[in-house]
Amino acid sequence: MPPWRPDPLEGRGSERVRPTRRRKGSACVGAGSAGRGSRRAGTRRGRQRSRVALGFSLGLGATLGWLAVQTVLRVSSMLTLLLLAVFVAISLEPLVVGLTHRGLRRGWAVLIVLLGFLVVLGGFLVLVIPPVTREIGALVDAVPGWLQQLHDRHSAIGRFEDRFHLVEKVKQQVSSSGGISGLAGGLLGAGQIVLSTIVAAVIVVTVTLYCMAGLPAIKGFCYRFVARTRRAHTQGVAEEIMNRIGRFMLGNLATSALAGIATFAWCAITGVPYGAALGVFVAVMDLIPVVGATLAGILVSLVALSVSLGLALATAVFYVVFRLAEDYFIVPRAMRFAVAVHPLVTILAVLVGGALLGIIGALVAIPAAAGIGLLLDEYVFPKTDAA
Repeated sequence: MPPWRPDPLEGRGSERVRPTRRRKGSACVGAGSAGRGSRRAGTRRGRQRSRVALGFSLGLGATLGWLAVQTVLRVSSMLTLLLLAVFVAISLEPLVVGLTHRGLRRGWAVLIVLLGFLVVLGGFLVLVIPPVTREIGALVDAVPGWLQQLHDRHSAIGRFEDRFHLVEKVKQQVSSSGGISGLAGGLLGAGQIVLSTIVAAVIVVTVTLYCMAGLPAIKGFCYRFVARTRRAHTQGVAEEIMNRIGRFMLGNLATSALAGIATFAWCAITGVPYGAALGVFVAVMDLIPVVGATLAGILVSLVALSVSLGLALATAVFYVVFRLAEDYFIVPRAMRFAVAVHPLVTILAVLVGGALLGIIGALVAIPAAAGIGLLLDEYVFPKTDAA
């Protein structure tokens, strides 16, 4: 059998087929490259769409946030009044609960507490209005005499006018402020302030009454937002916070009563007029932390100035000493007994609350600090101690 030899034509055929195979392979590679390019283009378009959606979402969120902030700023005064009303209702809750434990219905208990508040307010007005009315009448009667003395150079007021020319300065001030129109604008502004104060007082009293009457239902509704397994513990913590607020109010009333008694005793000893009215006024103003006692002391010093300059200075010194003793000795210890807050935390809470919300913030700062401390003791510190 002859040996096998490769056919030269077969090699040529294979050579002819190989370029064809290479052409087919290059076509497949080109198709794969085109597919990858289309996928990259689709991914790039998807990224662009996601960036547009992200930018739109951020812009929409920023716009909604700005609108929410503006809305809160517009209704901030109303929210402050509502906060004050809720605080007053919670503060008076111990009195209402005490009356209900004696067998009264809650509506009658709320009515009795309201009547007691009105009696205290009426007594204050009875003590204050008569002397104020007499002083205003005496001031009006004395105005013609003062006007005569302005033109009499031999009187003290006349010599004072010749030296400082007060009448001319008053005329210039009136003319520069628009004359009658400026005076009318000032009177309208004062009337608006008085009307706003009356409306705010009515809102606070009305909301307080509704909160006092329906406080159990309100608390029950709020507790339903807590899971049933944790509801009992949350209810206990909330009740303790409200009890501390009530004890704070009682402690604040005690310190305010002490300030009123001290004022009455000082006026009786030194001969400052209207001691009873000034004592009640100081007691009411002392309920406002930080600024209440200071404003009351200034007013009592001005009343003492009607007697003599020395008595006014002595009264001012008395109130400075009493204010220091109250702020750094009486109030911190009374509040520590009432709400279990350290004296330093009490002072800092009053300062921060007054800076944020003014008088109302200073009033609610101490019970708020007590509530935050209780929440930390119940929920935060156990976890950090166990970690």
